[in-house]
Amino acid sequence: MTHPTKQRLLDAGLAMLLRHGYNDLGIQALLSATSTPKGSFYHHFKDKENFALEVVDQYMQQVHAGLDLCLGDKNRPPLERVSYFFELTRQSYHDEGYMGCLLGGLGQELSGVSEVFRRKVEWCFAEIADRIAACLEDARKIGDIPADSDPRSMASLLVDCWEGAALRSRLQGDAAPLTAMLDFYFRSASS
Repeated sequence: MTHPTKQRLLDAGLAMLLRHGYNDLGIQALLSATSTPKGSFYHHFKDKENFALEVVDQYMQQVHAGLDLCLGDKNRPPLERVSYFFELTRQSYHDEGYMGCLLGGLGQELSGVSEVFRRKVEWCFAEIADRIAACLEDARKIGDIPADSDPRSMASLLVDCWEGAALRSRLQGDAAPLTAMLDFYFRSASS
């Protein structure tokens, strides 16, 4: 179990990283927002980079929980399970005010300047795509997508398209890009 102070910092850090990005996240602002003494931050985290990487880990726990919930629902056909995951994600983006995906935001901001973040974000996207690919393979086996489909490529493309649509959604402050992308992808996938 995570120490309550550390959890409070991680929770606040997630919201602040989504809103401000890594470079504009001030440790002092985080400490003020959580009423945490500076020494407590450095007791739980080596530095700002270590903190942000742990926030990414916590974010991925949430993503994996969502994937487990949706992709593991054997009462739905495989394509519907994948679609359901993205529908729930779209709803969470709405609830958060269209701040987008933490991974996409950090990837755009830091991939050119931090090899650590570039590798971490790429690994996270690959993990998501791997989980989706397994479900798309199930869809291929039952004939919901063409037999000659490549589920791994389809999953990677879906993640890539989602990230672009998430950025556009953030810029526009609405779900239209996400909705259009999902409609197009799932219509095309089953053709």
